[in-house]
Amino acid sequence: MKLYYSPLACSLADHIALLEAGATFERESVDLKTKRTASGADFNDVTPKGYVPALVLDDGEVLTENIAILDWLATKYPTLGVSGELGRTRLLEALAFISTEVHRAFKPMWHTGNDIQKAQARETISRLLDNLAESRDGDFLFGATPSVADFYLFVMLLWAERFDVRTPEAFVALRRRMVSRPAAQAALREEGLLKLVETDVSYA
Repeated sequence: MKLYYSPLACSLADHIALLEAGATFERESVDLKTKRTASGADFNDVTPKGYVPALVLDDGEVLTENIAILDWLATKYPTLGVSGELGRTRLLEALAFISTEVHRAFKPMWHTGNDIQKAQARETISRLLDNLAESRDGDFLFGATPSVADFYLFVMLLWAERFDVRTPEAFVALRRRMVSRPAAQAALREEGLLKLVETDVSYA
């Protein structure tokens, strides 16, 4: 397998998931502005969508979209999923909420929104995180161990910290738990992001 990622993009969730699973995989960063990979290849040849994540499977199939990749990983590596009759459904429910609501709400922060739009986005994101925190069931979203939904949420919490978005205390604690995990630290180090969470690393 080969993961194409961009530092601090939502592909960080997939990066962490692969490391948590102990998967054997290659990785290559992508400049999303030039659409060039670290080796100089044209990323559009990997996926015409032109954005990360993209996961090339061993048989050459290419998966895109975070929900699809994270669901595939949770199916292939059950320790990354949620058990029970409704486990996969609840996992997809959380992934969809994080992707279509929380992730999307950050758009003004990344794409030159004005001050009013950014203030509105902060309020929206805080409300959405409060909503998600209320459904949490343990140290992580679904209990004592993280799922792929927690890896995606972790990226959103890093973004929230970057853009000064108020985060519920339960998710501040969850972010610290994630930072303390070797897989998260390894992914952050590989992407050159470990300095962003130095306080949390010290705390852990």
